[in-house]
Amino acid sequence: MKKGILTVMFELMPRQNHLCMHASANVGEKGDVTVFFGLSGTGKTTLSADPRRNLIGDDEHVWTDTGVFNIEGGCYAKAIGLNPKTEEEIYNAVKFGAVAENCALDKATGEIDFNDESICKNTRVAYPLEHIPNALTKAVAGHPKNVIFLTNDAFGVMPPVARLTPEQAMFWFIMGYTANVPGVEAGSAPVAKPLFSSCFGGPFLVRHATFYGNQLAEKMTKHNSRVWLLNTGYAGGRADRGAKRMPLKVTRAIIDAIHDGSLDRESYQTYPGWGLQIPKNCARVPSHLLDPRKAWKNVDEFNSTTKELVGMFQKSFQSRFAAKASAELKSAVPKYVETSKL
Repeated sequence: MKKGILTVMFELMPRQNHLCMHASANVGEKGDVTVFFGLSGTGKTTLSADPRRNLIGDDEHVWTDTGVFNIEGGCYAKAIGLNPKTEEEIYNAVKFGAVAENCALDKATGEIDFNDESICKNTRVAYPLEHIPNALTKAVAGHPKNVIFLTNDAFGVMPPVARLTPEQAMFWFIMGYTANVPGVEAGSAPVAKPLFSSCFGGPFLVRHATFYGNQLAEKMTKHNSRVWLLNTGYAGGRADRGAKRMPLKVTRAIIDAIHDGSLDRESYQTYPGWGLQIPKNCARVPSHLLDPRKAWKNVDEFNSTTKELVGMFQKSFQSRFAAKASAELKSAVPKYVETSKL
């Protein structure tokens, strides 16, 4: 039902020149709105629940001529591994009035065991907006100042943050990239796999991805929204070879720097091949993490992984968009550039 309504909105809203978004959103004290696009597991719910900002909603929104509004009126969060130390707002929202899905109970205490995945890995909790202390219960706010594309890069090639040009924003939006490591089956080794889901909501789209991409581009241009790519995935190596996921405190520090404007004022360098603008510094973020090349220890492994991922991007773009793509959009397609040293 939840995603069925989202699909309906992807058809109805464009008729009124509104953009339907598979995204979360929050707003600061000064009315600055941030929208977080992302597929499941990239951090939409976690990152939008910010104690210093008001939550508008965690998954489905519409960008109209006057601002954004939440379609739902509640949240639907992943529950596996839910930890009060890192996700306090969501953890405390699981109380009377919330609904737990696929969750197992501790036999001794009768409480939810958030680490138990005996039923399945996709454990969830649903709760009303008012369970989040600083939620904006009217769920309506102004135009986004910042638009963030979240990706869980299991290849460890993407930077933790990059500032996007309008052409790159269009490219990353219609590509909708993330990656994961499926569980081991029949004794096989886990392998990182990319997932390209247009507009970060491919199954729910009613029209071609470029239609929604053009809608987003028009609104971002009109309202001067800054666009960012944020990698909540892995750094220094591949997930399927033991690399560790980006610390949540690093991701939150980057988002804080986006919100206070300091990240936009930093000096930037171009990530070869990808053309992404990556900051040289960011408060409370180790400098070696900002440039993915510096986080790796083996240059040959970095190059081979980069070449593999670039090839996947090129293949996906060629089959889905190349025939009708503009020269500007094609310019954002990544190219493989060998790194001589880390």
